Amino acid sequence: MTDIVDSGVDEIHVNELRALEAESVHIFREVVAEFERPVLLFSAGKDSIVLLRLAEKAFRPAPLPFPVLHIDTGHNFGEVIDFRDRRVGTAGHKLIVGSVQESIDRGRVQELDGPNSSRNRLQTRTLLDSLEDGGFDAAFGGARRDEERARAKERVYSFRDEFGQWDPRAQRPEPWTLYNGAIRRGEQVRVFPLSNWTELDIWRYIELEDLEIPSIYYAHEREVFERDGILLAVSEYTQPADGESASTEWVRYRTVGDLTITGAVRSRATDIGGVIEEISAATVSERGETRADDRTSAAAMEDRKREGYF
Repeated sequence: MTDIVDSGVDEIHVNELRALEAESVHIFREVVAEFERPVLLFSAGKDSIVLLRLAEKAFRPAPLPFPVLHIDTGHNFGEVIDFRDRRVGTAGHKLIVGSVQESIDRGRVQELDGPNSSRNRLQTRTLLDSLEDGGFDAAFGGARRDEERARAKERVYSFRDEFGQWDPRAQRPEPWTLYNGAIRRGEQVRVFPLSNWTELDIWRYIELEDLEIPSIYYAHEREVFERDGILLAVSEYTQPADGESASTEWVRYRTVGDLTITGAVRSRATDIGGVIEEISAATVSERGETRADDRTSAAAMEDRKREGYF
């Protein structure tokens, strides 16, 4: 695929990563060959950064044969939005932004009130509207099977009905990495080229390829407060309630999303070597440790996916 860059990744892991890379590149090319209007979902998080890199490898030196779509809750980390614009703009990719705030203004969704309210679930409507407006029949996403039990049920081609909804019992077998992309008008497919990657694979690939990532992935000082066992950032959208107190701590983020439900972890890992060391010793997935939206019930993610979530 590419020359091995100077990195701290050992040869065994390099070979494993190149095999995963080849599989993902194959999936990208299959989708472009089978579908009329693909789009790549880009959150500017670590997984979608790797996803975008793999898409570029699949088609370079030609430009990407599809646009990049970000669903913006309006409550994102500023560092992530700045990175999104720089990464996509520098590469010359077409960026489409679906705005949850615009969905609220148009009456498509209703914003919730209360100390634990979040726009995270509202993203589903904005995503489905953006896919319909663009006429997209396939959407690349950065989900991995190791993240969460509902995502472990996903095939590489995840079929959605004409309403964008997912039925885990209605998915197709994929023997020998053979994918059946036949769909009826109005149906969609979410495609997950990173299905077989792990969180550690993602970080080793970032190191191997020397990929830039948002600064919040590395340890830094931030004012945070603890709620239900999760460290939330103090911001205009998240403030300590009665009985909660803020403090400045060294933290980093394992995943990025709406800052109202995305928690930090205490850390002193200021470089990628330190992050990989911490991830190698972790016993809880990044979503399990830092995402409040996955703690509402044992089937929280599956419920959202059935509605049309990423």
